[in-house]
Order: sequence, then C-alpha cells, then structure tokens
Amino acid sequence: MSLLKSIYITEDLEAIRAQVREYVEQELVPNVEQWEAERAVPRSVLDEMGKLGFFGLRIPEEYGGIGMGTLATVVFAEELGRSTSGGTNATILVHTDLATPYVLHFGTPGQKEKWLPRLATGELISAIAVTEPDAGSDVAAIRSSAQRDGEGWRINGTKMFITNGSIADVVFVAAKTNLEVKGSRGVSIFAVEKGTEGFSASRALEKMGWHASDTAELVFDDVWVPAENLIGEENRGFYYIMSNFQNERLAIMGLALGESQKALEMTIEYVKNRSAFGAPLWNKQAIRHRLAMRQAEVDAARELTYRAAWLKEQGEDAVRETSEVKALVGELSNRVLYDCVQFHGGMGYMAESAVERMYRDVRLNSIGGGATEVMLDEVAKRL
Repeated sequence: MSLLKSIYITEDLEAIRAQVREYVEQELVPNVEQWEAERAVPRSVLDEMGKLGFFGLRIPEEYGGIGMGTLATVVFAEELGRSTSGGTNATILVHTDLATPYVLHFGTPGQKEKWLPRLATGELISAIAVTEPDAGSDVAAIRSSAQRDGEGWRINGTKMFITNGSIADVVFVAAKTNLEVKGSRGVSIFAVEKGTEGFSASRALEKMGWHASDTAELVFDDVWVPAENLIGEENRGFYYIMSNFQNERLAIMGLALGESQKALEMTIEYVKNRSAFGAPLWNKQAIRHRLAMRQAEVDAARELTYRAAWLKEQGEDAVRETSEVKALVGELSNRVLYDCVQFHGGMGYMAESAVERMYRDVRLNSIGGGATEVMLDEVAKRL
C-alpha cells in the first residue's frame, strides 16, 4: 500500500524512504523474532546500519553525515516502524534521535569532532539517561547530582528505564549541578563513557513489550568525568532536554505511524483471505468500514506529524503542534492495533503473530517521551 502524496515530502526524502523500507523488509523483518527472543539487536546490525549512512541523516557532512532535518527523522522512523518490532526500532532511534542530538546541537566543536563521526558510523552507540525512579516527565525533580572535583565532576545517582543502557558506548546523563536554585535551573548534561570507574548497568529490566531493546537501570557511584565531558553550558541541561523532547516526540510518533500503517496492511490482507461463514471477512461491512476509518485517521495523523516536523525544520516554535502529535498519534496507534488484533481473531492473540507483538509494543507510545496527559496539558497551556 503506497502512502498518499504529501506536500512536505521531497524527492530526497522519498529516496530515503525507499532505501530504509528496502533495508527493513530484507534485513530486519526476517530476523526480529529471533532478536525478540534473545532480548537484543546484534551489534553487527547496528554496525551495518551505521556504515550504510542511516545513523548520519541529521549529522552534518563535515562529521560524516548528510545534514538533513526533522522531516528526515520522521520518514526514517516511519519506515523503521514497519519492522514489526518496537524493541528493534527503539534501539536504533534512541541512538540516532534521542541521544546523539545532545552533542549535535549543544556540544562544543571539540566534542563534535570527538564523538559525531563515530556516532554517525555506529562505531559508538549512545543512550540518554534522564529518567529516575522518582522523576519521569518531571525532569526538574531528578536527584542525581554532579559536584566539581578537581579538573572534572563527580556524579552520583541512579537512572531508570534507560534504553540502550547496557550496550551504549557513551551515555548522556542529566544531573543536578546546583541544588540551591529552582530544579529547572540547576541541571547539567554529562557524557559518561562505557568503562568509566563507578558507572554500571546494574540490571536489565523485563518489559511488557519492546523485548528486543536493552532497557537498564544505571548506577553512578562516585563517577568522575573530566570537565570537557560537560555538554553545553553548566546548569542549562533542563532546557536542552526540553528542546530535544520535541525531536524525540516526533521521532517516536514517526515510529507509531509506521507501526500503525504496517499493522493495517497486514490486517487488510488477512481479512481478505480469511473466510468465515462462507465468505472472506473483508465482505463484512463492519470490518472493512472500521479499517477504512482507521486508515483515514492514520493518513490525517501523518499529515499533522509532517507539518509539525516541517515547522520545527523552519525554526518555528512547534511545541503545541508536537504535543498534539504525541497525544493524538500515540493514542491512535493503540486503537489501530486493538482493532488489528480483534480482526485477526484467535490468531491475533497468539505469540507467534506479529500483531500480538505490535499490540504490546505500541502501548508505550502513549507513555514514553511524555505521557498523553502531560502532552494535553502542554496543548491546553497554549489554547
């Protein structure tokens, strides 16, 4: 099923879409069940994707990328969503669009020179560590701290639900650097490299879905990092996190669109070939009308997502639009997969079914990166 044409999508973006779709269908889809069972995406796959240029879509040419914008992120994520494995998608997208942007947008020239070329090729895999046991969307409430110590900083604290936490070569960590001011004014971001003394991934976390992604609890026990590992300005980390949240949310909702579209295609094919009471299920008006409505909603949601990405690419303040996208598409993907499982009948409930896996995976779309309720409050503030 081809997508409806959009005024926001250029020939270059369509070329990226075609390349990513081919790779996903040939290299990811046939293997995701194995990766789900093994609870990991092989590093060789990440290495290959890096070498093919998929990790450098947003990284400038001078650092080994191709320097495209937010729409490229959404198109890339949308095609990844067709893999049918949320965990595989998350492993990749956390690296490209949730963690790497901290160096890309806020790093010094020296930090960009040090990390971006290797992040672009996949030599280094990254993660972002903000969430804590008692602080999720409320970033200002984090308790991890960093204190000056000689020519560097000493970090202490615990991070929770960190995707790529155990496999990342460099983790960008949010920590309080000024305890005397309002929470949002005293947070900084530090790059902590794998193998640093006192830094450990204490335990892998079992999840309802996203089984192929590594999700860990990270512990920082008197972890010392040099001063040059401070990303951007001291005490400006909260604002960096808020800024990148917009990119993160659009990226995740790109995945949600791809997952929804793929699930609809699989279900339409299934009901056209599955007979009940002497005729294909597609002949049941209630079924084909429900699927047609879901397709209409996905098409509309895609345009809203593209528009928000386009606004951000133009340098506009698109917080309202992005928050609308996160709330609407996150919830929509859950409705789509609910119906897709329903119309697969008993087979949709079987663990061997891709829609069963996708049903569990998309549940996080309305939670991760900002829960629906938080997003609606962001919209309401701007009404």
